[in-house]
Amino acid sequence: MCGIIGAVAERDVVPILLEGLKRLEYRGYDSAGVAIIDYQTQGLACRRVVGKVNALESVLQQKSLYSPTGIAHTRWATHGKPTEKNAHPHISQDTIAVVHNGIIENHQTLRSFLQEQGYVFHSETDTEVVVHLIHYYTTQGHDVLQAFRLTLKRLEGNYALAMISPLASGHVYATRQGCPLVVGVGIGEYFIASDVAALIPVTQRIIYLEDGDVVDLQRDQLSITNLAGKVCERPIHISQLRADAVERGEFRHYMLKEIFEQPHALAETLEGRIHNDQILEAAFGANAHHLLDEIYAVQIIACGTSYHAGLVARYWIESLAKLPCSVEVASEFRYRQPLPNPNALVVCISQSGETADTLAALHEAKRLGFGPSLAICNVPESALARAADMVLMTRAGPEIGVASTKAFTTQLLCLLMLTVVLGRRNGTISELEKVIVRAMRSLPDQLQKLLELNQEIKQIAEEFADKHHTLFLGRGVHYPIAMEGALKLKEISYIHAEAYPAGELKHGPLALVDADMPVVAVAPNDTLQEKLKSNLEEVHARGGQLFIFANHRAIMQGSDFVKIIELGEINEYISPIAYTIPLQLLAYHVALIRGTDVDKPRNLAKSVTVE
Repeated sequence: MCGIIGAVAERDVVPILLEGLKRLEYRGYDSAGVAIIDYQTQGLACRRVVGKVNALESVLQQKSLYSPTGIAHTRWATHGKPTEKNAHPHISQDTIAVVHNGIIENHQTLRSFLQEQGYVFHSETDTEVVVHLIHYYTTQGHDVLQAFRLTLKRLEGNYALAMISPLASGHVYATRQGCPLVVGVGIGEYFIASDVAALIPVTQRIIYLEDGDVVDLQRDQLSITNLAGKVCERPIHISQLRADAVERGEFRHYMLKEIFEQPHALAETLEGRIHNDQILEAAFGANAHHLLDEIYAVQIIACGTSYHAGLVARYWIESLAKLPCSVEVASEFRYRQPLPNPNALVVCISQSGETADTLAALHEAKRLGFGPSLAICNVPESALARAADMVLMTRAGPEIGVASTKAFTTQLLCLLMLTVVLGRRNGTISELEKVIVRAMRSLPDQLQKLLELNQEIKQIAEEFADKHHTLFLGRGVHYPIAMEGALKLKEISYIHAEAYPAGELKHGPLALVDADMPVVAVAPNDTLQEKLKSNLEEVHARGGQLFIFANHRAIMQGSDFVKIIELGEINEYISPIAYTIPLQLLAYHVALIRGTDVDKPRNLAKSVTVE
């Protein structure tokens, strides 16, 4: 993986391919490349670089390419190191060019077969078997499309592929199996991409492909069939994504922009889903009323930041809705052989809706016989949204920074809405629903006030500049928020950070505490505050440097070794969402001071579409 774009048109598509790659940069990548059918020679021309798209653009400027047909790619290494030989596109015999997201699981078997046929491999990638296999079938008397289909029948794994060939000039062929791919419909031109954002400058008319679709793009026509050649009808959607929605505007980084967009994003999440201080059950879909009958447990499945959102929800669901709730990392759930519960609601959380492990876990839950499923995600036409029985869109808007911010807080709000609906059905919240709903409505204003702490947090971030380790502490429902704070810091500043329930300090982590290891505490004024206070005193007594995010300064006496960041009074039901904001700002400013790439941290990708 990570980003694909292709185009066929009357005009030169090279600038379109480059702009598309730039709009896919947020996904994370280590190399980039482009292949075209040269307008003059009608042969393949390819340029690849290790590094950023700007480097590829510089190479192209040195020797300009012009073509109405081409494909391009940004790669995030899975097989083989980031080198020019491993970069995409891959080419076979100057005849076939392919770009690929995903993993070909049987690549070793295919490689052995192709080597027996005399093919020489120049890269370490699994992708190279695809391009050679297509070429092999063309030498057996098949046309390019037939060769493409025959190749697909031999592939195992998840993938999105796009290819061009001088043997079929004026065509771009593409397919998907478990990895996202969309078609852009222009006027006398067609496009293919792994993300709608790459196509917004050229079209808002989008076709979302299904697994197994085989696409033949020509300048003046489009064909979508399955592997057997049967025509598939796919509707055209008008994307609501605006070009300026994926621009930084006045902000230095996308991440900072997205942190500051959270008040608006949360207001969008609530819009039209509340009436008379009640959460509308219809927000979960027209069939929600029926599907939520006979629900006596909840199984949450997610990865990364979304997993932390699920952990918060477990506290809410068990304490407010009085239903047992399990939360599991998707990559573990799908292989653990869990015991199915037909009365358990399966909640899958994913920002992109294309997270490979979460998708696979949902299919496994269905196969095993769990109850109905709910997808909480940010992309309406994603594979997860299509696969689930119910969908609750977060409405966070485009999130470009790799480190998730507004996607997380809108997920939390959606999960709190789910908790209220389940609690109402279970008869466990009664009049409390009004209190919670009114607290939800206050969130945009609450978060706007918390964003005013930006300068204060920027100042304390200086004290993390030379540190190598940080400990985050929380208790109860705020422990997962501490986990999320630690994840943000390690993702973008590269400081090793861990989170613990504060009560676990004496069971090991206290051995690490000294003046060189900052300890960040999430300390709301709740029933566990006194317990937390005694834990923090243990840190203070051992010379640890404390940074406490609290409702008020009464929790401890401030000093050179105790910094208290006062957040003000916050309703307990929305407190986990609110406390997330200052931790995001802390991570951002520490990363800024340390000079890391905030929006595109090393080794990470925005949308993880492989295992």
